Amino acid sequence: MQLTKRVLALAIVVLTAVPALGQNRREQWVATWATALVARPVQQGGPRGQGPTPAAPQAPAIAPATASPPASGPGGPPPPTAATGPAPAAPGGGRGFAPPTTVNNQTLRQIVRSSVGGSRVRVVLSNAFGTAPIEIGAGNIARRDQEATVVTSSVKPLTVAGAAKFTILAGATVVTDPVDLAVPPVSDLVIDLYVPNDLGISPSPVTTHNGASQTNFVSETGNHSGVTNLPVNTRSGAWFMIARVEVRAPAGTAAVVTFGDSITDGARSTADTNSRWPDQLARRLAARKSAGVAVLNAGISGNRVLGDGAGVSALARFDRDVLMQTGVTHVVVLEGINDIGIARNNPSPSAEDLIAGHKQLIERAHARGLKIYGATLTPFEGAPYYTPEGEAKRQALNKWIRSSGAYDGVIDFDMITRDPAAPTKFLPAYDSGDHLHPGDAGYKAMGDAVDLALFGSR
Repeated sequence: MQLTKRVLALAIVVLTAVPALGQNRREQWVATWATALVARPVQQGGPRGQGPTPAAPQAPAIAPATASPPASGPGGPPPPTAATGPAPAAPGGGRGFAPPTTVNNQTLRQIVRSSVGGSRVRVVLSNAFGTAPIEIGAGNIARRDQEATVVTSSVKPLTVAGAAKFTILAGATVVTDPVDLAVPPVSDLVIDLYVPNDLGISPSPVTTHNGASQTNFVSETGNHSGVTNLPVNTRSGAWFMIARVEVRAPAGTAAVVTFGDSITDGARSTADTNSRWPDQLARRLAARKSAGVAVLNAGISGNRVLGDGAGVSALARFDRDVLMQTGVTHVVVLEGINDIGIARNNPSPSAEDLIAGHKQLIERAHARGLKIYGATLTPFEGAPYYTPEGEAKRQALNKWIRSSGAYDGVIDFDMITRDPAAPTKFLPAYDSGDHLHPGDAGYKAMGDAVDLALFGSR
C-alpha cells in the first residue's frame, strides 16, 4: 500500500510538471543580434601594448592569386572617427582598430543592438578558435543608458547552470541561463564579462570580431560587471567572445542572416551610428505591423567565398555563421568581390569558380529549409585592386545571380549603387571615397532597396 502511494505521488508530480516542460519546449528563441567571429592571432613576444603579431597567411581553398590586397583595400583600416581615433589594420579579419593586446583582471563592457524584441534574453559566448579554456568570473546584461553606463534597474546577472563563474572550453560555446528582461526592438544592450585572467599572454587565440564599428569598453582593474558607471580604462573597436544574443520571441518571428564581407560588415560607415545596410533593413522590418524578422550580421571584412585569410572562407564558415543561428529562416548572400579583386588579372578564380561556390551555399541552405537570396556585387572601379579582368568577372557573376533562378530571389545592390553615367563606378553620393565601400548614404540606399516582402507579409 505504501509503495502504491509513492508511485501515485510520483505520477502526480510528473503529470503536474509535464505542462511546464512542454511550455518550455514550445518557447521560441530567436537570435536578435549576432556577429561572425574570427581568431585574433596569438601574441608572440614584443612589448605589451603594441598589439598582436599577425598570424601567418592561411592557404586559400583554391589556387592562390598572384597579388595581395593593398593596405587601402578591403583588409585595410577605415578612416578615423571621432569615437575611435586612428585605427590600425585589424589582423585576422574584420575592420576597425585591433583589440587590446591584453584583457587582464578587467571587465569588458560590450554594446550590441537588438533587431527584434522579446521578454526573456540569453547570451551565447564562444571560444570557437581557442585552444585553451577561458574563465569568466562574472557577467551581466542590461539595457544601455549612454556611453559606458547602463539602466541600473535593468541589470541582470548572466549565469550558466546557475553559477556566476563559469568556463568556456576550448572550441566550445556556452549558452547562458535565460533571464527576464524586456528587450525592445532596435535598442542597445550591454553585455559585461569579467575576465580574471590575462588573455594577452595565453598561447590560445582569442575569438573576436574586429570590425564592430561600435565602441566597446575595457574597465580598470577588477570585477565591475553590472555597475552603473563603468570605470573605463580603454576603448575597443572589437567584440570579444560574444557570438549572439537570443530573445524569447512571439510565435512566427523569423530571422535573416546577412552573409558577406566588408560591405555587409559596414566598413567605412560612421562608428557608433548603426549605419550598416543590415541595420537599415532591421529598422524597416521593425516598423512593420506584421510578425518580427530579426536581422543578423555575419559579415567579415576581407572575407572571400573561396579563400581563407580574413576569417575562413564563406564555404568553410557557412554552417557556424548561418545554419547554426537560432531561429534562422532566410539568408542574403553578398560576397565575391574580394575573390575577384585579390586575384587582380589572374584568371583564377574564374567567374565559373565563384558561381560554383555560390551554388554550394544555395544547396546547403535549401537542405535546411531556408530561403536564400543572392545580392549582386556593387561597383569597384577606382578601388586599388580594380582590373578590367576583375570587372568582367563581376559582370558575369552578377548576370548569373540575376538570371539563373538558382537563388530564391535577387537583391540588385549593383543597380541601386552604380552611377548611371559610369556603371562600373559607385554613384558619387554613395561612395565612401575609396570606390569600394559605400558611405552612410550608400548603405542606407542598400537597406532601403531590399523588398520586405521577401521576408513575409508586410
